[in-house]
Amino acid sequence: MNAIEFTAYGDSGVIRLEQADKPQPKENEILIKVAATTVNPMDMKIRSGALQKQIPLSFPFIPGLDVAGTIEAVGGKVSRLKVGDEVFATTFGGTYAEYVVINEEKAATAPKNVTANEAVALAIPLVTAYSFLVEGGQLKAKQSVLIHGAAGGVGSVMVQMAKALGAYVIGTASGEGLALATSLGADEVIDYKTQDFTELVKDADLVIDLVGGEIQTKSFGVIKKGGLLLSAVMPPSEDLAQQHHVTAKFISSTPSYHKLEFGKKLVEEGKIKIRISKTMKLKDAAQAQDLLSAGGINGKIVLVTG
Repeated sequence: MNAIEFTAYGDSGVIRLEQADKPQPKENEILIKVAATTVNPMDMKIRSGALQKQIPLSFPFIPGLDVAGTIEAVGGKVSRLKVGDEVFATTFGGTYAEYVVINEEKAATAPKNVTANEAVALAIPLVTAYSFLVEGGQLKAKQSVLIHGAAGGVGSVMVQMAKALGAYVIGTASGEGLALATSLGADEVIDYKTQDFTELVKDADLVIDLVGGEIQTKSFGVIKKGGLLLSAVMPPSEDLAQQHHVTAKFISSTPSYHKLEFGKKLVEEGKIKIRISKTMKLKDAAQAQDLLSAGGINGKIVLVTG
């Protein structure tokens, strides 16, 4: 099968289109004929070696964190899914290829009202949004949430899920992202390049940090006492959390079909839509990663195998 691989850490120049063995499913696994995967910021962090201490790789390594496609074979203990099912999933590695095997627990049948490209673009955002808003944030109706990076691939889905949960949603964005976040239902949208969110936001119940750095540090001042800051990019300061009488955590999303099913229902109800910025061929993965690294992308870059 065709697969994108790299055999050493480095820039996008280490990426190669190679021939790899078609994987075979173990007892609890499904074999997916890949229709599409996406490019995510984590892909570049993994490729560069920035995470090699936390996540050591075995080379050659096939990247990719999400997939949409059709089940071609199942292991002997697979019971929920079957051959022929159209599925979407999040995983770690292996999806920049024509076939991938993953544990059944990570995959769900795809929403009936979207294409495979849209399904794969939704996979990580849905799992992440659930992990932060429902599982970690325990967001309730009428609570307020500030989402930094509200127009990105993940942030834009968080805005919609938070609205579906009945929350008051404030988002930060810039450029075209301002109109996008507004169109997705954000109650307030702040241009982080020209406006100071610390002067505009007060007593937020929950802050979702998808940006990090100074933005995270300043966010402590806009959270109500007893409120919560959750970051996807860097561990928050425990000292600042104590000073402001809030809870602050760095969390990551664990793949689960339960999280996908929660989001899938909202997608099928028309409450969550996805924006695809660009669709590219699998063989152009290096170019796609450079495009995302350059910044300014609102929505997802999808890689298709066909």
